[in-house]
Amino acid sequence: MINAITLLKRRRDLSVDEFQNYWRHQHADVIARLPGIQRYVQSHPLRATYHEDGPVYDGVAELWANDSQAFRDIGTSEAYIAVQTDEENFLDRSANALVLTDEHVIKEGPQPDGGVKCIRLFNRSPGMPVDDFQSYWRDEYGPLIAALPSLDRYVQYPARAGGYAKGRQPACDGFDITWFGSVNALRNAMNSTDFERARSNQGNFLAPGDCPQIIAREHVITG
Repeated sequence: MINAITLLKRRRDLSVDEFQNYWRHQHADVIARLPGIQRYVQSHPLRATYHEDGPVYDGVAELWANDSQAFRDIGTSEAYIAVQTDEENFLDRSANALVLTDEHVIKEGPQPDGGVKCIRLFNRSPGMPVDDFQSYWRDEYGPLIAALPSLDRYVQYPARAGGYAKGRQPACDGFDITWFGSVNALRNAMNSTDFERARSNQGNFLAPGDCPQIIAREHVITG
């Protein structure tokens, strides 16, 4: 299956609570009418992460469908027009970003009830070929993250080849998503020597600087 991951920015006139409530309860009903959807997940940033500038995005939507044709059918459906119309009620659509991805499960495991997930946006080192980036991420860096203490699940979502067609560049080269049973478990993992080992490896394949991240709780709406 293909996972369409959308990074969302709320309308500036809406509070975080107003945005999250509308997205989870009103907009979810509109998404449910789309044809061919196999799974739909919302990830809401923790309120504690809304310091000064807040998280880099106000939410992450994940929409699974069987193949590219399924997404083309979605994009031409009347139900999709309704989705776009409803987005005006709570999103700053000009600031949203969509990336079509494949799923590589590095560590299989449950998505813990009441737990948290850490979504990091990855961009490859300048000049590094996409295939080399994805291979290094999966085969060299992946096992380092999989070794983190208290990690429940770990999945990589590299951007699909079509995102690079005709010289295009997707909003990011992929998403690195980890699940933990609690905020404390996540914090302990990020303070571990295992994570320091992984962090020191990032310069081998990632662009310089910190990876933007969103710490969130996920809500499975469909699937």
